[in-house]
Amino acid sequence: WDNADFSRGVGTTFYQEFNTLNTAKPLFVRDVEAKIRRYLRSSYSAAWTLKITWEKAPAYAAPTDTWKTNTYQAILTTDGFRSYVLMLYQEGGMQWDYTRLAATNVLIGYT
Repeated sequence: WDNADFSRGVGTTFYQEFNTLNTAKPLFVRDVEAKIRRYLRSSYSAAWTLKITWEKAPAYAAPTDTWKTNTYQAILTTDGFRSYVLMLYQEGGMQWDYTRLAATNVLIGYT
């Protein structure tokens, strides 16, 4: 696990909220629901979903390496009773040079 560093003006973070309780669901939310149903083999209907995207995020400390960036997303969703997080990473995985990071035991994901 490591920190992203946006202090040099490289990369951006943005989010989009989907409040879908009693409303039509956009394709993105239907896709999230389908993934949860497939992975967990249970029924699921999202009432609220939040998509957070870190785009072209450089590793901390950015002054040393701003050309190897990562794009990744966290998608939080709930039906009001159960909540899930999907972690999505750019194709090709982690692009940061872990040998130049403070900690070399890097993980992708969460525990």
